[in-house]
Amino acid sequence: MVRSHIDPEPGHEIRRIQPYEAHKTYICPGCNQDIPPGTGHLVAVPEEAPDLRRHWHYGCWAARHRRRPGRMR
Repeated sequence: MVRSHIDPEPGHEIRRIQPYEAHKTYICPGCNQDIPPGTGHLVAVPEEAPDLRRHWHYGCWAARHRRRPGRMR
């Protein structure tokens, strides 16, 4: 799915990662599943703590406000 708009989050910088830029496997905090190399996704970078950035699937990011707190899969 290609998204032309990424929903912002106050206090975070949101960066789009293109498939050709994704060289590592990351764990999405929205679903606790792998984001494999070569998969487009986004990175949410807290403005106050950039070392705590998290990589998200686009769909998980879009649904983040509908999840229950602490939900794990």
